[in-house]
Amino acid sequence: MLILLSLLASFSLFSLMAVGGAVTLIPAMHSYVVDSHHWMSGQEFAALFAIAQAAPGPNVLVVSLIGWKVAGLAGALVATVGMCGPSSLLCYYVTRLWQRFHGSPWRRAIERGLAPLTIGLVAGSAMLMSEAANARWTGWLLCGVVAVIAWRSRINPLWLLAGGAVLGWLGWI
Repeated sequence: MLILLSLLASFSLFSLMAVGGAVTLIPAMHSYVVDSHHWMSGQEFAALFAIAQAAPGPNVLVVSLIGWKVAGLAGALVATVGMCGPSSLLCYYVTRLWQRFHGSPWRRAIERGLAPLTIGLVAGSAMLMSEAANARWTGWLLCGVVAVIAWRSRINPLWLLAGGAVLGWLGWI
């Protein structure tokens, strides 16, 4: 029961900090479940993140997988409600206020400030996942090559994941 309350409280706080989505808080979630509570290893966390990214649907699926790994079905439900509930309520009320101040200069300033903040949070998440998943230099090389390919082409990311899986299966990374 304490684990469920801990998951609910922590993911409720994460929910209110998730500017740009749940993926932006991957470093904080990692610190919470791996470093602070030792509920899983960094590699297990990276694997759950990869599964969530490969699955169709919203990025918040990683939260459900973390909750499931920590406390089964109840953990998945509690973590998901904690992550989605508070931010949904806040979004509802902020949207009403946001519409009221449509032409305001401070609204434009906030919009301009949120873009670099979100980019920084996503970059931090990418670095943390790379550190957790890459034990050898070949993994780092693959990570860099895939990042460039994803940035410069329109290849479906599932093909890149499949290529990485094949290289891992062959023992090259």
